[in-house]
Amino acid sequence: ETTESEGLTAFGADGFTVGSSAQVNTNTEDFVSWNWLAGGSASSNSAGDITSSVSANTKPGFSIVGYTGDSSSATRTIGCGLTKKPEMVILKNRTEDSVSDSWFVWHTAFGTASPSKYMTLFNNDDVASSGVFVDSSFSDNSGNALFAVNGGYNGVNKSGTTYIAYCFNSIEGYSKMGSYTGNGSNDGTFVFLGFRPSWIMTKRSNSTSDWIIQDNKRQTFNPSDAWLRPNLNNVEGTTSPDLDLDFVSNGFKIRNNGTNSNIDGSTYIYMAFAEMPFKYANAR
Repeated sequence: ETTESEGLTAFGADGFTVGSSAQVNTNTEDFVSWNWLAGGSASSNSAGDITSSVSANTKPGFSIVGYTGDSSSATRTIGCGLTKKPEMVILKNRTEDSVSDSWFVWHTAFGTASPSKYMTLFNNDDVASSGVFVDSSFSDNSGNALFAVNGGYNGVNKSGTTYIAYCFNSIEGYSKMGSYTGNGSNDGTFVFLGFRPSWIMTKRSNSTSDWIIQDNKRQTFNPSDAWLRPNLNNVEGTTSPDLDLDFVSNGFKIRNNGTNSNIDGSTYIYMAFAEMPFKYANAR
């Protein structure tokens, strides 16, 4: 973590303010931002083994969690302020630089394998099994949900080191985390969400491929092929033939058979958010 005085300079009641940094405000260049509303100022949460500092908004199923590692070798649970256990956790060491302190991702589609599975947001690797998360210890905890990390791993629990985690759980009609299996056809898999999506992130989990983000602001018509890849710093792409999908009233439909979206028999995880609840959605 570092400080950029001319980056994002302020959070406001209805938006945010940026400075003159080229990363956020180069003249004539296009930018995109995706924003989730948490619960305002953080409060202490002692539901888990490690006391955390949490800003949670249970209605959309989103929380921001800060904690400091204690180097205990045991499984360490951490309260995230949600009313049911998270279905996706994105976690980062704030104070050290190394591959072992990268962006770690846990997703509900990984189940409760032993050892637990995880992915990293900074590369295109397939799902790995190692001592990062302990998914069998994720819990609703009577309405004060917990996620769990391997206490002996410095990447998530080094003594005195600070960490930040973004936690999500699915909300009917608003968000969904899940997985689908590709069919290898240009008439690709349909994924039912129960709402018309506005933002979708996908990743092949059984082999290498890029993380892909598509939304309805950068491209307003079907098929959507304007993609960004969070594991790379590349500009937006629109020419690849294997990333086309339709945003429809109750989910999304794959329209190609490429590596990043629809290899026959391959599994893909996704995270999706609604433009509006399905009750009011129209076709695009």
